[in-house]
Amino acid sequence: MPPVALPPSTGISSFTLQVPSIRESVAFYRDLLGFVVTEVGSSRTGLSAEQKEEPFVFLVEKGDATPRPRGTTGLFHAAYLFPNRRELARVYRRLYEHGWPFQGFADHGVSEALYLTDPHGNGLELYADRPRAQWPHRNGALHMVTEPLDLDSLLAELDQNDHESPDGGLTRIGHLHLNVSDLKKAKRFYHELLAFTLTQETIPGALFVAAGDYHHHLGLNIWNGPGAPSSPPDAIGLIQFDIGVPDAGVIAQLADRLHEEGVTLAAWPNGFRTTDFDGLAMVIHH
Repeated sequence: MPPVALPPSTGISSFTLQVPSIRESVAFYRDLLGFVVTEVGSSRTGLSAEQKEEPFVFLVEKGDATPRPRGTTGLFHAAYLFPNRRELARVYRRLYEHGWPFQGFADHGVSEALYLTDPHGNGLELYADRPRAQWPHRNGALHMVTEPLDLDSLLAELDQNDHESPDGGLTRIGHLHLNVSDLKKAKRFYHELLAFTLTQETIPGALFVAAGDYHHHLGLNIWNGPGAPSSPPDAIGLIQFDIGVPDAGVIAQLADRLHEEGVTLAAWPNGFRTTDFDGLAMVIHH
């Protein structure tokens, strides 16, 4: 199988969540995270960082959707990358002032992160990257860690007169972290077939992959148990994610590799749609 190199600007361009109430979801993502509604359709609602930007989160309403069963595959968390520490501090303060519960905080060496869920239990990570020159390495390889986050230092980015004045770049999807059923299959599918670089596999039960020299675009873990069943179709949670690959030739190579492996593909505008070994749908496009 010939080698394929993903362009460094490859990334997660959007994802779609099934939720029981779009109204409740929009209120959270708009009023607390600061996103804007940029698409309203009969079947889905899209949100982005600014009005002029393409949506990166799509919400599909299913009024009788049920919580995702424990011990199943699916979304561990969706991670939003804020452009700098100040913007991360702003969203932390806004959530804190509204009494939104946090699940944890962490300094990963490469980034500083806040953990919480949205109104329907979907896991979220809100984070800002450190400069790449500061990313920790061990024996020449990237070495992400989990240490306590210095919230006082983060909040020191703000002062009492600093409210919602915008600066810096745009918030975007930094990565997705998935519960999967089998790490060997995950490595085969996402690393060997989809050509993401393996960036770290020293954390028990998990591995991380990326395009270019990023720390990770996908996290994959078996923390819900090896062989975990897929989430049922009526459950709240992730139903599709999109990988933006800015090279039609590379997309054609990926399609050939998956076809040779016996993976079913469907035509899609500027790319194709497929599923991984757990049945999670994805679109690869440019």
